[in-house]
Amino acid sequence: MMKLKSICLPIAVFLTCLSLSACHSAFVQTSIVNHSGGPVQLIEVDYPSASFGTQEIANDATYQYRFKIQDSGPVKITFTGNSNKTYTATGPTLSEGQQGNLTITLEANGKVSWIPQLSGGK
Repeated sequence: MMKLKSICLPIAVFLTCLSLSACHSAFVQTSIVNHSGGPVQLIEVDYPSASFGTQEIANDATYQYRFKIQDSGPVKITFTGNSNKTYTATGPTLSEGQQGNLTITLEANGKVSWIPQLSGGK
């Protein structure tokens, strides 16, 4: 009986560790980088089925946020620039289940560049 317990315990621990490492949720780590030449305000990012935002990002600062894609569609950003002008830009189309990194860089005159490094999805 003692030998059976000494064999079963390591197997149970191994199976638990294996199941924990095999199952994880797919998230997108997003970085909004402000290189616009001044602070930006009222930043909102809309992605399929939800949105997130922040009040302000200082010049040369980065705001980070992690989200899960639960539908498919384009990602969009809206923000107010240094001149109090509101800008909107549409980025890549995201698919449910994708994961990885998305960098959104805010540049002068409301220009926005997108760098998606995503994998998976339906």
